[in-house]
Amino acid sequence: MDWVTFDCYGTLIDWERGITDALLPLLRGTTKDRRGLSLRRDLMRRYIAIEADVEAEAYRRYGDVLDLAGRRLLDELGSPLSSGGPSPLPISLPSWPPFDEVPSALAELRRRGRKIAILSNVDRDLLGASIARLGIEPDLAITAEDCGSYKPAPGHWRMFATRSGAGPATTIHVGASQYHDMRPAAALGYRTVFIDRHDERLETAPTRVLRDLSRLPETVDALE
Repeated sequence: MDWVTFDCYGTLIDWERGITDALLPLLRGTTKDRRGLSLRRDLMRRYIAIEADVEAEAYRRYGDVLDLAGRRLLDELGSPLSSGGPSPLPISLPSWPPFDEVPSALAELRRRGRKIAILSNVDRDLLGASIARLGIEPDLAITAEDCGSYKPAPGHWRMFATRSGAGPATTIHVGASQYHDMRPAAALGYRTVFIDRHDERLETAPTRVLRDLSRLPETVDALE
């Protein structure tokens, strides 16, 4: 197996923590007791749905998607931003942390000779800020800005094949979204590893399911 391709946000970078850390302080009437895990999950589920709607409307740079989706969510929750106020999500993204196991897992994949690509629904400058936190530089990075489209559209995988010369026979795709990653990658013939951090009900048929990336290097070896 030559290549391992990754989604970034939710798979490598803890976007749930990043987004909810940015939005929770702006919610009116939210007590400290309600800022726990269940509130974060509920907030994130609604954010994901709104973001998907924004992306489906028309192609926008991801910084603008973050801005608009965040504003719509805050409006819906009765905590609107002022029209001229700064938008919290694009500003906060460079500080979103990787999951704890990610740097060591990526380093081990590289040590075992795997090439690493990131296929992400963001802009190049935003992804660059996150890559700096991963501990390695990927061999290839493809963004929505490069493709002019957002996953689950196939543009990322088509551009990956063009730029890498690789395809499903020599590539495994890793992601934490069944909608954005598992379904489209499998439809294109890729073997997939679903990173199931929240015990989701499976709506797809990934090749393997892992709780996090800690066992990914051995899993990739076993699929070779």
